[in-house]
Amino acid sequence: MPKTKFQEAIFTLLMAITMVYGMELYNLALEGGGLTNEMFLLVFRDLALMGAIVIFLEKLIAGPIAQKLAFRIVTPGEDKPIFVILSISAFTVCMMCPMMSAVATLLFKHPGTQFFSIWLETAAKNFPMALCWQIFFAGPLVRFLFRKLFSKQLAG
Repeated sequence: MPKTKFQEAIFTLLMAITMVYGMELYNLALEGGGLTNEMFLLVFRDLALMGAIVIFLEKLIAGPIAQKLAFRIVTPGEDKPIFVILSISAFTVCMMCPMMSAVATLLFKHPGTQFFSIWLETAAKNFPMALCWQIFFAGPLVRFLFRKLFSKQLAG
């Protein structure tokens, strides 16, 4: 969708914020035994740090690998755009979820010698939510907002 480096930066920022917000909220709810109204605001305390980490890992590692993997099963321009989008999205989640679960384990869970076990549990809990959040909410919302923000540039 993005046609310029600036548009790509905005798209990445929107996606990172949306994914981090949803996943942080989910993990707070898991930790707290359920979702509360205050959690919707508590999420903001870690949003900048986690968002920066997400952008760094996505640009450096996950994005390029996810695209290569996706393009092994779909071909842009030949396959329907929705299949290309879903393939890239799914492979991105497959790459990002284990990495961000490792980051969260190190930063928030104080794993000590149990790092591997806690990381594995965290990734297993996060993966279904990350995939559903990306495919059914964050992805469509960010693409909608992006089209609205850049409607004139994308039309031309």
